[in-house]
Amino acid sequence: MKHLFTTILSVLILSCSSPEKNPNSKIDIYDDSVLDIIDIYSEIEELADSISLPEGPVWDKASNSLLFVDVMGNKLYKWNEEGGTKEYISPSGNTGYAPNVDFGLLGANGLLIDENGDIIVCQHGDRRLAKIENASSTSPNFTTLVDNYEGGRLNSPNDLTYAGNGDIYFTDPAFGFFNLETFQFVESELKDLNFNGVFKYNVNTEDLSLVTDQIDLPNGIALSPDEKTLYVNKMAFIDGSRKIFKINLESMEMTTLFDGAELPQEDEGNFDGMKVHSSGNIFTSGPGGLLVISPDGKLLGKIDFGIITNCAFDDKEEYLYATGFLDNPKVYRIKLKI
Repeated sequence: MKHLFTTILSVLILSCSSPEKNPNSKIDIYDDSVLDIIDIYSEIEELADSISLPEGPVWDKASNSLLFVDVMGNKLYKWNEEGGTKEYISPSGNTGYAPNVDFGLLGANGLLIDENGDIIVCQHGDRRLAKIENASSTSPNFTTLVDNYEGGRLNSPNDLTYAGNGDIYFTDPAFGFFNLETFQFVESELKDLNFNGVFKYNVNTEDLSLVTDQIDLPNGIALSPDEKTLYVNKMAFIDGSRKIFKINLESMEMTTLFDGAELPQEDEGNFDGMKVHSSGNIFTSGPGGLLVISPDGKLLGKIDFGIITNCAFDDKEEYLYATGFLDNPKVYRIKLKI
């Protein structure tokens, strides 16, 4: 009888101390620390549908709106609570500025809002980093920030992030030369650079410097809160490996933060776009949905939006927004803890 009582008491103690069962099948928690950010009771909301290839989400504080692009449709959209989703700027990434191949992904991609409220856009088709001025007018103006490196035209700027001093870091893979029908990169005499680079654009001097050319297919990019570390996603289309790299911006040493080989190989998706939360944790598209990874490279959690391209926070980090990929042509959000 005494043994039975001890056994029952032990079971009760273990039951009380074990983590609460996750009521949300779309959220996986691997480390309880992420529960300070992710609310397991939040439901995924669908904000937009039938966007052929949504990408580049960014929050525009001035208009209290989410901006995002359709890479295949060459359009930029705006979503807000009051008006829903509306076409905002067209064309957005291919205006005829630069020579390109007609089968590539030619629309805009990564977006950011600068300190003046202007939109900075990565343009695949125009093969440049540009500023959109008078965005709300019927004739927005695209001003070139940078379109070449040492005389060679850029490939197709993809994603970007903003430093506190105004400098812009961006990735330049060759998706403007990517054939979606064959899912292959195509060689072209129009391609000037023989590498896919990660660059820094100095807004004061207008100089463009190469951060690294050692990532064969760089994509998503983000800075740590202290701006000492640059994170860069590597996609798997070339050699099959999916990784997140970190670059020490003082020593310029590059190391692997997280290797996608640690994840179930049947999980679909790529390390595409990413954002860094104020906590320092990295929110990134990846195999199995959206992954939350610590600055030390530990997988903390996952949100199953389906296969996604990118993500963004609003200015208060009240919501996380995500853009879907091809067979998942939607824009989503989920409420976070603040």
